[in-house]
Amino acid sequence: MIKNFYSKFLFQNPKKVILLVFILISFLGYYATKLEIDASSETLLLENDKDLAFAREVSKNYETQDMLIVTFTPKKDLLSEESLNTIKNISDDLLKLKETDSITSVLNVPLLQSPVRPISELVDNVKTIQNSKNIDKKLVKKEFLNSPLYKNSLVSNDFKTTAIVINLKRENRFFSLVEKRNALLKKKNDGTASKEELLKYKKVSQEFKQYRDNQREENSKYIQNVRDVIKKYQNEETLFLGGVNMIATDIISFVKNDLVIYGTTLILLLIAILWIIFREIKWVLLSVLICALSVIATSGMLGFFNWEVTVISSNFISLQLIITISIVLHLIVRYRELSSKYTNSSQSKLVLNTMLSKFSPSFFAIITTIAGFGSLLLSNIQPVINLGWMMSAGIAISLIISFLVFPAILILLRKSKPNKSFENNLHFIEVAINIVKNKGNLILIGSIVLIIFSLTGASKLLVENSFISYFKENTEIYKSMKIIDQKLGGTTPLDVIINFDIKDKNNKEKKEETNNPDDMLSSFEDEFNTSSNDAQYWFTNYKMNIISKVHNYLESIKYIGKVQSLATMLEVGKILNDGKDLDSFKLALLYKKLPQEYKSIILDPYIDIDKNQARITMRIVDSNKDLRRDELLKQIKKDLTKIVGDDNVEIRLSNLMVLYNNMLQSLFDSQVKTLGFVILSLFIMFLLLFRSLILATIAILANIVPISIVFGIMGWTGIPLDIMTITIAAISIGIGVDDTIHYIHRFKEEFKKDHNYENAMMRSHRTIGFAMVYTSVAVMVGFSILVLSNLIPTIYFGLLTVIVMATILLSAILLLPRLLILFKPFSKV
Repeated sequence: MIKNFYSKFLFQNPKKVILLVFILISFLGYYATKLEIDASSETLLLENDKDLAFAREVSKNYETQDMLIVTFTPKKDLLSEESLNTIKNISDDLLKLKETDSITSVLNVPLLQSPVRPISELVDNVKTIQNSKNIDKKLVKKEFLNSPLYKNSLVSNDFKTTAIVINLKRENRFFSLVEKRNALLKKKNDGTASKEELLKYKKVSQEFKQYRDNQREENSKYIQNVRDVIKKYQNEETLFLGGVNMIATDIISFVKNDLVIYGTTLILLLIAILWIIFREIKWVLLSVLICALSVIATSGMLGFFNWEVTVISSNFISLQLIITISIVLHLIVRYRELSSKYTNSSQSKLVLNTMLSKFSPSFFAIITTIAGFGSLLLSNIQPVINLGWMMSAGIAISLIISFLVFPAILILLRKSKPNKSFENNLHFIEVAINIVKNKGNLILIGSIVLIIFSLTGASKLLVENSFISYFKENTEIYKSMKIIDQKLGGTTPLDVIINFDIKDKNNKEKKEETNNPDDMLSSFEDEFNTSSNDAQYWFTNYKMNIISKVHNYLESIKYIGKVQSLATMLEVGKILNDGKDLDSFKLALLYKKLPQEYKSIILDPYIDIDKNQARITMRIVDSNKDLRRDELLKQIKKDLTKIVGDDNVEIRLSNLMVLYNNMLQSLFDSQVKTLGFVILSLFIMFLLLFRSLILATIAILANIVPISIVFGIMGWTGIPLDIMTITIAAISIGIGVDDTIHYIHRFKEEFKKDHNYENAMMRSHRTIGFAMVYTSVAVMVGFSILVLSNLIPTIYFGLLTVIVMATILLSAILLLPRLLILFKPFSKV
C-alpha cells in the first residue's frame, strides 16, 4: 500500500501534493499568529489540589490584594527630607495609575510608639509621618526598627532599605469567574453536570479566558508604567520592583524571547551543520523547509485549539526542530547511500527505495518518541501534561510532513553524485568499530561503573528548589527577590489558619441539616453563638493566648522571616498599656474605634470574627539553602497540634508555600510514573517490533544505561528535580531510542548477508552509523541553545539533555552492538 501510494500517486502528482501541503499549512499559519503564552502562577500548581481551593477561600475571606513591592535604598538617611520626599513623589506618581488602589510606605503607616500614648487617645488621633508636622525622627526610627509591626518587613534591619508596597485593585470579577468555572468543572469531572451546565461551563471558560487575556495586557502595560515611574528616580537611588504580577509579566517576556531565540539560532546552527556534513545546498534547503513547515503547522494547531504555551512548553519549537531534523537526516543519509551504491538507478527508484526502507524504522522511532512525550501525561502537573500533548501531536505532524514533502520535492530534482568528503574524513565511526571489536569488556565495565554512579547519585536526588533560583542573577526578578527575601522578611507566603470552636461549628451545621427551622432552642443557640462572635465577646483571653503561642512558635523558626498576626498587635498594645496585656474590652475598643484605613493594615488581615477564625501570616526565607519545605510544613503542623492542645481548635496551613511544596512533592511521583511508563511501553514496542525477548531486552538496556546518567549527575551535583528536569529522562529516551531502532533494523539486514555478527556490526556502523552521528550532533546542538534562556531550569534542561544524548549515542554505537555480538539474538535461518 505504501509502495502504491508513492509510485502511483505521489510520484505522479508531486506538485499537487506540495501545493496541498502548502495550502493546509498556510491555513494553520494563520492560527499560529494566535498562539498564546500563559505564565500565570496557576500553571505551576497541581490540578485538583484541595489546598488550592482552600487558599482561594482564605484569599476571598480576607479580601487579600495582589501587590507589587518597590524596594527603595536611598543614598541619604532613610528619614532624611530628601528620602521622604522621594518616597512621596514615587507614591504620588504610582497613585496616578488607575490600577493602583493604595500605597503603604513609611509615610502613611500608623506611628503607635512615637511617642507611646494611651490607647483611648491613640485611636482618636493616629499619627503618621505624612499627617504630622512635628515628629521625633529618633523615636520613629526606633519604632520602625523595633516595632513588631514594621521591623524586618517595612524597613531592613540596617535601616538602609524600605519597601513601598503598591496595593492593586482587587479583581473581584476574576475571582468570581474562577469560582464559577471551577464549580462547573468539578461537576463535569464528577460526571454530574447536566447539558445546560456543560454549556454554561464552556461559556464561563471562554468568558474567563477573555477576561484574563485582557487583564494580562492591562497588567503588562501597568507594570511598564510602574517601571517608567521607578526609572525617573533610578539615577539618584537604588530601586527594584518585585511581586507576583511583575514576575508573571517578565516570565512571559522571557518565554517570548526564548521562542524567538531558540527558533532563529537553532535554524542558523542547523544550516551550518547541514552544510558541513553534506556540502550540498539542496539538502540544507530541503531540511530547513520541512522543519519550518512542521513548526508552523504545530504552532497553528496549538493556536487553533487554544493550547497555551507555558514556561515548561516554551522549548517546544526547539524540540520540534530537533525531532524533525533527525527524521530528515535519516532520509537524506539513506538516499545518499543508495545513490552512491546504485549509480545507474533512476531518481524515482532511489527515492522509492529510500522511503520504503526508512518507513518502518522511522514510524516505530516516532511512535516510541511519542510514547516518551506521552508519558508526561501521567504527571500531575498541568504544564508538563500540556507539553506531552503538544509534542505528541507535533511529532506526528513532523513525520507526516517529512514523508510527503521530502519525496515530493526530491522526485522533481535531478539525481546528483553525493559529496562524501565529510564521511570520508570522519574517523569516529572507525574508532567505534575498533572499540566494539577489541575492547568489548571495557564497554561492559564502563557501563557497570555508569550504573553505579547513577544509582548512588539517584539516592541523593532532591526536590528542594527555591523559586529565586529559577532566574539568572542579572535579572530584575532575582535582584528584587533577593532583597525582599533577605532584608525585608522573606518571599514565599505561608498562612496558619486557626478555626476556634470547630466542634461547635460542626454540630451547628449538623443541627441545621436536621432541626426544624422554627425550633425555639435552635434559634436561641444561634442567637447566643452570634452574640459570642461580636467583637466585645470575641477577644477572649483563651483565644489571645492560643494566637500568641502559635505566633511565638513560628517566630522561633529560622526559616521563617516576618510573622504577623493579632499577636503582633497584642505585643504593641502591651507596650502602649504600660507593659500590661490588653484585656478583651480594650481590644474590642481598638477594633471598633481604630480608623478603617489603619485597621485594614494591622487588624483585618488577621481575624475574621464572623467565621470565628484567626490568620497568622508569614513569609519563608526562600533563599535559605538548608530549607526543606516538606519537613518544615510537617513539623509546623505537628508542633502546633501539641502547642494548641485542644481538639476544639483546628489548625490549617495555606498559601503559596503549601501549594508550591505540593507541586515539588509530586515531582518524585511524576518522575517514577513517567519513566516507568516510557520504559514499559518501549519494551512492549520492542517486543512487537523485533518479536524477540532477548532483542527487546538488549534494546531497552542500551537505553536505560545512558538515561540513568541524568540522575547520577543531578544527584552528585545537587541539581534538584524540578518541573523541567523531570521531563529530561522521558524526552531523552523517546528521542534517543530512534538510534536503537534504526541500528537494530539495519544490523538485522546486514546480518542476513553472511550471518557474521562482527561483519554485520562493521557494515551497520559504516552506513546507519553516520546518520546516527549526524542526528545526535544536531539534537545536541539543538538542546545546547537552551543555555541562552533566562530561566535556570531551562538551562539545566538543555545541558543535561545534551549530556544524555551524547551518552545515548555512545551506547548505541558501543554498548548496543557489543550486547548484540555477546548474546547473538538473531536466527541464522
